[in-house]
Amino acid sequence: MAQRRMFSLAVTDTDNFQDMPTSTQALYFHLGMHGDDDGFVGSPKKIARAAGCNADDIKLLISKGFIIPFESGVVVIRDWRVNNTLKNDRYHETLYQNEKARLTVNKSGVYELGEAVEPACFQIGTNAEPQHNVTERNLTKQNKKEADKPPRVPRSMPRPSVDEIRAFCEEKGYHVDAQAFFAYYESNGWRVGKNPMKSWQSALVTWERRGGEKHGNDRNASTDAAGDRGETPQFNVRGRQLD
Repeated sequence: MAQRRMFSLAVTDTDNFQDMPTSTQALYFHLGMHGDDDGFVGSPKKIARAAGCNADDIKLLISKGFIIPFESGVVVIRDWRVNNTLKNDRYHETLYQNEKARLTVNKSGVYELGEAVEPACFQIGTNAEPQHNVTERNLTKQNKKEADKPPRVPRSMPRPSVDEIRAFCEEKGYHVDAQAFFAYYESNGWRVGKNPMKSWQSALVTWERRGGEKHGNDRNASTDAAGDRGETPQFNVRGRQLD
């Protein structure tokens, strides 16, 4: 693997990049330095901790469309081929072949998802993630009655592909980044606040009205509360939530 990495001003000198907090920008550079020759990073949470960053910085990079997460915990830097070019004699192919097989490269040399990816969980810290209790339930009379009831099957919204989102935006004349929209909602399980999304087309309308990528910074619990009330959280130009 090469020991030198480059970053293009075509990526880092944009308003989309400069509007992010300095901690998020710094994390992007740290991930770029640790990426393999195809732009994959196998331990983004470890790198974030070492750089003094947190899970919100990773989520913001996802929502802004700078990295793509995978359910394995691996991420890939979307603009890797824009930032870096390697000679064949120095190039070593990534170990993450399953993840690479899901990607395509557009005409601008930017990675895009070729199929849906299950959301990755990014939790920064030393505490273990909560584990589900798999012990058998205490079958009291009340529990037995509940156990006898047929399970409720929630009606789920069909998840769109990146191409479907992009086609809808082109049809309506929207300026939303289809890749960023898909990555953001794929990472949170297609929810608005704590509620399952009912219509991704309606969510796109909201992104277009509110400025698209400013919705990506879902940084605290008050945002979830706003979603529960059916409200759309407001953000300033730096991606920070307004009171």
